[in-house]
Amino acid sequence: MPPDAPVITGYYRYTDIWFQCPRASLNQAHDSLVHPDHPLHVDGVDGVQMYLGYFPSGEARLLFSSAQVDYARYWLHAMGITKTIIPLPYSDCLLTESAFRNISPVVYKTGGDLRSAVKEITKNNKRLKGSGSGLNSRRDLFERVRTFWREKKGVWCSLDFEAWEYEHEMITEFGWSLIRWENGEEVSEHGHLIIDEHQKYTNSKYVPEHRQFYNFGTSEVIKKIPFKQRVSDMISGMAQYGPVFLVFHDNNQDIKYLKAIGAPIEHIMSQLPDAIPEGGLFVGDGHSFNRRSLDRTCKHLQIPTQYLHNAGNDAYYTLQAMKAMASGDPLDIQREKRWPNRTGGAGVQVEFKPWEEDSDFSDEEGVIPPVPRTK
Repeated sequence: MPPDAPVITGYYRYTDIWFQCPRASLNQAHDSLVHPDHPLHVDGVDGVQMYLGYFPSGEARLLFSSAQVDYARYWLHAMGITKTIIPLPYSDCLLTESAFRNISPVVYKTGGDLRSAVKEITKNNKRLKGSGSGLNSRRDLFERVRTFWREKKGVWCSLDFEAWEYEHEMITEFGWSLIRWENGEEVSEHGHLIIDEHQKYTNSKYVPEHRQFYNFGTSEVIKKIPFKQRVSDMISGMAQYGPVFLVFHDNNQDIKYLKAIGAPIEHIMSQLPDAIPEGGLFVGDGHSFNRRSLDRTCKHLQIPTQYLHNAGNDAYYTLQAMKAMASGDPLDIQREKRWPNRTGGAGVQVEFKPWEEDSDFSDEEGVIPPVPRTK
């Protein structure tokens, strides 16, 4: 090979390495792969770190990086376990990043976890055959957010507005909660503003009035004019840390409020790029489909809440819900850990019980038959 020839790197399917290379030589038994003495062990990782790649079709494959495979081949030869360096599988086995929509690392702590994962990935791929583009887009967005979050770069900031229920253009509260990183360590900030001129406009008919019940500090009362500047300065100031990802539970309405107060969001982008950018302002949660109430979302994620419909609390819980998912395992693994064996049918959607969807659902509903009507 000429010295200036490019070195092509990428990924190999786990199954290609497993079946194409001698198992004993590569020391690939599931239990040995997760052992801390295995040559592929990464310091600080409990188990084996591998990769999940998602094709444009939405199907996933468990992967080794080409660097892992090369290291294992040369290590085996250096240790005298193999007389020669084990050859790579045929060239078509190497998949470059362009073949995937998303690639993310995944860790398996035990051999049993790895064996189960191989079966679960195959099962999910069968379930996803024929699924619509909407589902694939949502799954891709989930993994992209996870990938960006793992970079510990920029700012993720949840914003929330509350308005008077009889005039939705009248903003009564504003809350924010953000996470950024300094030297790899997480830094969080949050707060709650009450618009002074609108304190007399209270809610009660359609939503509860929880303006005075901010859970995470002291609320600040502020006049309308400085309020607008305060929010604008906050958004502009976050740019110093890199890309800014705004997280909303209802992005359409909250973006309207930001525009109404003159916040600097003229160049906000609604789609996340393929790779984490150096800067820019983005809607970090994309345009979600089938929105659930914040109460139900937190309940499903086992995040306890109190005094929702306070803008500061809602912003805080929204970011915590996103963090719980973004900092967790890949989507299908999270689903099975949170709600094992709950997909049912042929799809990948979790089937929740009525009492899991509605906090007002009666424990006796569906158990005690209705009282018969009298004629």
